[in-house]
Amino acid sequence: MSALLMVLGLAIGIVAGAAAGYFVCRSRTDRRLAEARADARSIVEDANRRAETLRREAELAAKEAAMRIKDEAEAEVRARRAEISRIEERLDNRDDALDRREGELDERRRRLSELEEELRRREENLSEREQEQLRALEEISGLSRAEAEERLFARVEAELERRIGRMVRERISEAEENADLEARRILATTMERLASDLTSESTVKAVELPSDDMKGRVIGREGRNIRAFEAATGVDVIIDDTPETVVLSCFDPVRREVARIAMERLVKDGRIHPGRIEQVVAKVRKEVEKEMKAAGRQALYDARVSGSMHGDLLRLLGALKYRSSYGQNVLAHSVEVANIAGMMAQELGANVKVARRAALLHDVGKAIDHEVEGTHALIGGRFAKKCGESDDVVRAISAHHHEVEMQTVEDVIVATADAVSAARPGARRETTEVYLERLRNLEDIALSHRGVDKAYAIQAGREIRVMVQPSEVDDRIAAKLAYDISRKIEDELEYPGQIKVTVIRESRVSEVAR
Repeated sequence: MSALLMVLGLAIGIVAGAAAGYFVCRSRTDRRLAEARADARSIVEDANRRAETLRREAELAAKEAAMRIKDEAEAEVRARRAEISRIEERLDNRDDALDRREGELDERRRRLSELEEELRRREENLSEREQEQLRALEEISGLSRAEAEERLFARVEAELERRIGRMVRERISEAEENADLEARRILATTMERLASDLTSESTVKAVELPSDDMKGRVIGREGRNIRAFEAATGVDVIIDDTPETVVLSCFDPVRREVARIAMERLVKDGRIHPGRIEQVVAKVRKEVEKEMKAAGRQALYDARVSGSMHGDLLRLLGALKYRSSYGQNVLAHSVEVANIAGMMAQELGANVKVARRAALLHDVGKAIDHEVEGTHALIGGRFAKKCGESDDVVRAISAHHHEVEMQTVEDVIVATADAVSAARPGARRETTEVYLERLRNLEDIALSHRGVDKAYAIQAGREIRVMVQPSEVDDRIAAKLAYDISRKIEDELEYPGQIKVTVIRESRVSEVAR
């Protein structure tokens, strides 16, 4: 019982202690809570005061920024308005200026219209006065306008003929005074530029025919075959009473050789007509070109000239095969001069290669001297230089007739070798020289006119046939061209008898049927 009471008393004590502790703790907690609430209210009040202060400061700053932005915007607006005002003022000024200019232009147009009208009236008045004066002149003179022009032209033509006659007499008188000196100069130049054999041998080649009936086929219907052959080859075909023979005449030996071979082939083939003639002549011309190059290469071998040579120069060297000089073939003469020059250079200790090469080419200008003005020595030198020959070779070629000053031993050797090779009996050929020169001059005069395609001197220089380009020369111009060529021949050439000028204008169209 006592134990129970002790336990009960202990429990009551514990409960009483716990209640006392609870009340003590609660009082302390209430006191702390009150203090915390007071501190919170103080903090909230401080925060409210600070927030109110910040709000007021923000409002002030915003008002100041707004005022500043407003002032800046108003200043920019004022500036823009001022700029717009200035632009409007300038535009107004420009409008005024344009209005003034438009008014001035209108005034100018009006004045120009008045001037044009005045000029038109004056032109009409002048035309009327001119017609009145012409009628008055016709009434006074008793001539129509056409008759007056015809008389005026006749008078002017007579005056011109009188003046031209006086000028011709003056020139003839002057020429007679210098005739001797000029004749010597021309003769010397001609003798140097041309070296040909006898006329019958240098300008004529005979072609044998199988029978006299072939002559008719060579001539063709109304002479069309012979005309086509002469036009294609540039030679004169002479068919006379000589039995079974056709004679080809031309001063150009290469052209004459082409004609000879072409005629022999046509006669052998038997098909002779213009188309076949042109085909055969073109083929033969190519073959002769090949033969000339082959002859040039053979000449290089025979003269023992080393080194390559330009194709054009080789072809001209081979063309000398068909030329002769005082009875001696020019190509054979050139090879002989090269061998003589080589031996002389070897004996004298000179440059053998230069001496042989220059000696072989020394007369190459004779192959083109009828196409270019100048002596064959200078022409050959210029062409050799153009084809890449050395200066020593070019100078030796140009100086072998003393037209250029000799500077080296090789120059003297070439000239000496040429003289040695030519030192043989020979006949003078002045008449042949003049004849060949006249034929060349005839062709040159015709070729100097516009629209001329080809020109061939035929009939021993008594006729020149001129082929023109149909696209450039019509029938009216062809008649005038024949007159101009004949007048120029009369003015520039001296010749016996008369020369017939024939202008041929032919349009040819061909097509192939397949």
